[in-house]
Amino acid sequence: MAGCIFCKIIKGELPCYKVYENDEFLAFLDIYPRVLGHTLVIPKTHYRWVYEVKNFEKYWGVVYKITQAMKKVLKPYFITYVTHGLEVPHAHIHIMPRDEKETVFVPEIKNFSKEIMEKTAKKLKLISDFS
Repeated sequence: MAGCIFCKIIKGELPCYKVYENDEFLAFLDIYPRVLGHTLVIPKTHYRWVYEVKNFEKYWGVVYKITQAMKKVLKPYFITYVTHGLEVPHAHIHIMPRDEKETVFVPEIKNFSKEIMEKTAKKLKLISDFS
C-alpha cells in the first residue's frame, strides 16, 4: 500500500532497527517503545489485520523465534503480545519483554538513545538469526 509506513520500511525507504528478516516477515524495534526491546513483527505482504495473514502459523513462528532471543538477551520476567494494530493499518504484532515492575497493561512510551536501540537490535538479531 503506497502510504503505509511499514510498507516503506519493508522497501527500505525508511530506516529501522532490524531484529529479524526472512522472505515473508520483518521484525524491528518500535521507535516508540513501551519497554526496552519492544519489537514489531510484520508480514512483508500488506494485510490490514493479523488474522488476515495467510501464513498465520509461520507468522507466529517468527514471533516465537524473537521471544526466544529476548529470553536469552534481555532476560525478562514475562513477555506480552499485542495485536490491536490501530495506529498503523498494516498487520503487526507487538512483542514486549517485561520486568517485574512493569505491571501496567500498556506501559508509557519510553525514550531510549539511538545507541541503546542499535545495541539492543544487534543483540536480538544475532541470537534470532541462529535460533
